[in-house]
Amino acid sequence: MNLVQTVEWAVIAPPVIAAFTAVAVLVADLFLPAARKALLGPLAAAGLALAALSLLPLRDGDRSTFCLPDDPALCAYSADRFAVILQLLVLGGAFLTVLLSIPEANGKRVPAGEFWFLLLSSAAGAALLPAARDLATLIIALEVTTLPAYALVGLRRGSGAGPEAALKFFLSSVTATAIALLGIGFVYAASGSLFFDGIAEGLDAADPRLATLAEAGVALTLIAFAFKMAAVPFHFWVPETYLGAPLPVAGYLSVVGKTAGLAGLILVTTEAFPGHGDLWGPLVAVLAGLTMTAGNVAALRTDPRAPNSAIRLLAWSSIGQAGYLLVPIAAAAYTEEGAGATVAYALMYGAVNLGAFAVAAHVARQRPAHRVDDYRGLWARQPAAALAMGFFLLCLAGLPPGVIGLFTKVAVFETAVDAGLGVLAVVMAVNVAIALYYYLRWTAVLFQPAPDGAAEPDAPRRLPAAPLTAAIGLAAGVGIVLSGAPQLILTFASGTLL
Repeated sequence: MNLVQTVEWAVIAPPVIAAFTAVAVLVADLFLPAARKALLGPLAAAGLALAALSLLPLRDGDRSTFCLPDDPALCAYSADRFAVILQLLVLGGAFLTVLLSIPEANGKRVPAGEFWFLLLSSAAGAALLPAARDLATLIIALEVTTLPAYALVGLRRGSGAGPEAALKFFLSSVTATAIALLGIGFVYAASGSLFFDGIAEGLDAADPRLATLAEAGVALTLIAFAFKMAAVPFHFWVPETYLGAPLPVAGYLSVVGKTAGLAGLILVTTEAFPGHGDLWGPLVAVLAGLTMTAGNVAALRTDPRAPNSAIRLLAWSSIGQAGYLLVPIAAAAYTEEGAGATVAYALMYGAVNLGAFAVAAHVARQRPAHRVDDYRGLWARQPAAALAMGFFLLCLAGLPPGVIGLFTKVAVFETAVDAGLGVLAVVMAVNVAIALYYYLRWTAVLFQPAPDGAAEPDAPRRLPAAPLTAAIGLAAGVGIVLSGAPQLILTFASGTLL
């Protein structure tokens, strides 16, 4: 077999530019004096912006590269509509994370050069993953996304919780990846291929005596991506990791890391295993119901007066949101329109969730205890920050004026109904009602007067740092535009797959 492959650099430009910027930042860190290391953050942001701009030539085409000369239909990398949209989400999320991270990286608690290198390396892997079209490239991209994240979680100096959280994250992730590799071995043994198209054909034509092996491989392969999405029962690492990590890193994991897992799960289910929908469809449906229920019930039980309750609430909320993201994937086993609703929901969630983390990072500069009660009276102190946080929370809840949150939830709910998943639709409706309580409770706290002795009337009002202001403004702007014209995101994401 001729294994010589041609490379189209324009097609693979987004992850390559992100990776090149990571190396450039690391090299620049060696030569810049300490007083000039603040330039590394803008350099990282510029590299991610350039990577996002490189998606423009790919927006209308279905271009592939790393194809086998003997069989041009088998390609390892495909820049189709699905890949381009999720790459835009990944790079945009990483860009907002850079803005959130600049105040932290410019301090003395994290080494700036290493921090930016690890963040950009992880973003490069996350940008590669949606375009992967074989299991080898997919697992490599997943590990490139995850390995730098371990270090990012534990990178902050003087943090006792960071190394412990990084270790828990590492052990859980390695176990999930090892199980997934075992599953990939089973799938390869049954199908004789690692390319998605070859797997789909090979499994359909496989020897019936290998049916049990193939089914076991399908189930095991899903585990790594369920872990990345923090689906039950692979969600226990999330609260402790978010608490131990720097706040921008927690926001990055909640959006970019989750998007990587989402992309991988969609690809393996709908592209590699379409003939086994009767196996993975009910499995993903059960995971969706358990995940949204576990996340929302735990968020409901969070004491707003406890230290770190704001971070815990965002962590459990992200788990609940992962359950909603899984619903259209389960529906895709029975209909052909599920993936579009998932992508639309992911775009909404990515923008508003990172916006909520940006406001949390600003409030934490004044109230480092990270309590939900620390937001009490924020409207009186800083009206713009309170309005932004209230808007982000209402988007996540699916309530006006967060219209885009409502529309995407309805789109997800419709996919479950159309696929005949009535029980899952009822579970989702109940969970949306449960989530309303803690989202509205936090929103109400923003506009309540501060308790006696806590108003600090003579204290100077500390405005957000310029990068935080930019991150909050960008996230709010995206949410407002999409809420004003929700059909944009629904049309944009419809028919994305496959």
